[in-house]
Amino acid sequence: MQRRHDLDWVRVCAFALLVLYHVGMYYVTWDWHVKSPAASDALEPFMLLSSPWRLSLLFLVSGAATAFLLGKAQRTAQAAGTRLRFLGARSWRLLVPLAFGMLVIVPPQAYYEVVEQLPGGYHEGYLAFYARYLSAYDGFCDAEGCLDLPTWNHLWFVAYLWVYTVVLWLLWRLAPRALDATGGRLASALSGPGVVVWPCLFLGVARVLLVSRFEQTHALVDDWYNHAQYFGVFLLGFLIARADGVWQAIERFRWMAVVTWLASWAGLIAYFTRFADVDPPEWLRMTMRMAWALNQWCAIVAVLGFAHRMRPGDSPALRYLVAAVFPVYILHQTVIVVVAHHLKPLAIPPLAEGPLLIAITFAACFAGYEAIRRVRWLRPLFGLTRAKAVPARPPLATRTS
Repeated sequence: MQRRHDLDWVRVCAFALLVLYHVGMYYVTWDWHVKSPAASDALEPFMLLSSPWRLSLLFLVSGAATAFLLGKAQRTAQAAGTRLRFLGARSWRLLVPLAFGMLVIVPPQAYYEVVEQLPGGYHEGYLAFYARYLSAYDGFCDAEGCLDLPTWNHLWFVAYLWVYTVVLWLLWRLAPRALDATGGRLASALSGPGVVVWPCLFLGVARVLLVSRFEQTHALVDDWYNHAQYFGVFLLGFLIARADGVWQAIERFRWMAVVTWLASWAGLIAYFTRFADVDPPEWLRMTMRMAWALNQWCAIVAVLGFAHRMRPGDSPALRYLVAAVFPVYILHQTVIVVVAHHLKPLAIPPLAEGPLLIAITFAACFAGYEAIRRVRWLRPLFGLTRAKAVPARPPLATRTS
C-alpha cells in the first residue's frame, strides 16, 4: 500500500506544535516544571486552541501507523517464510529510548523543577540530586505533594504508546476476526456524518463519566480517563487506516469541522472566563464537557481532512523530518527547561524571550539530531535504526561524481 504522506506531515506538524505548546507552558499560570516570572493567563486562550486535541491526534496517527507497520511486517514475513516479528521490534524502538530518556534526558527537568519550586530552593548541585533521583528519593515536597522520582515526564507518551501497541497486538493475535469485523462496522458507520457524530459522542461520554473521577496523571496505572480517550483514538486510527470511505468523509466534512472547532473553542473560553472563581451549575459543567469533546474531535477531523485534501507527496524534506521527529521529541522538553532557567537572569521581555526560546529549542534539538544520526550506538537510544548511520561527510567519489 502506498505510504500515507499526509499522515506523515500531520505527525511532523503535530510534534512541532507540541514544542510550541511546551514553550507556552513556561509563560502561563498552569503548573509546569519551571515558570517565567512574567507568567500570566494572557496566552491561555491560545493554548486552548490545541490543548483538547493535539495528543489525541498523535495517538490516532500512531494507531494508523501501527496498522501499516503491522501489515508491512506480515507481508515481509510471508514473503520470506519466516515468523512474524513485530512486537519485539516495536518494543526495542520504544522501550530503549524510554529507559535512556528516564536515565539521561529527563533528570535535568526534575532538577531545575526542584531548584525553582522547592521551598527554600535546592543547593547541593546536580550530581547530588542525580544520586537521589536514581534512588527514588521521595523527600522533595511542597504544599501540593512530593515529586515522584525517577520520572518519565514528557516521555509518558512513549510509555502509553508501547502499552497500547501491546494491547492491540494481543487483540490482533487472539481475536483477529472480531477486530476485522469491528473495523468493517466502523468503516460503514463513519463513512458519512457519523465520522463526526460517533467519535464526538464517545469522547464526550468518556469525559462526562471519567474526568472528575480520575485525575490526569500520566502515571499509567491510575490514568483511566486518559486511557479511555487515548486508547480509544489509537484503536480507531488502527481500524480506519485503510478505510478509504472514512477518509473521504473526513475530507468532506473538514470545513464544518473547522467552524465547529472554532465555535466550541470560543464557548470554552467564555465558560472558563465566566466561572474562573465560582462553580458553574452542574448541567452547564456537563454540557461544557461535551463541548470539550466536540472541540477535540472536530479539530482532528479538520486537520486530517485538509491534509487528506492536499495529498502532499514524498520529498527529501519530509523524509528528513519524519526521521528527526522522535529524537527531537525526546530532547525538546529538557532543552526548553534548561534554556528557560538560564535565560531567566537576563530578564528578557517575554515578547522577545519567547521567540528566542523557541528558536534555541528547535536549533538545539535539530543539532542534537544531526549528531545522533551520525553515531551508530546513539541511534537506538533515540528510536532510530542502527543500520543507517550517516557519515559526517560523503566520500570523495560521491562528492565529485
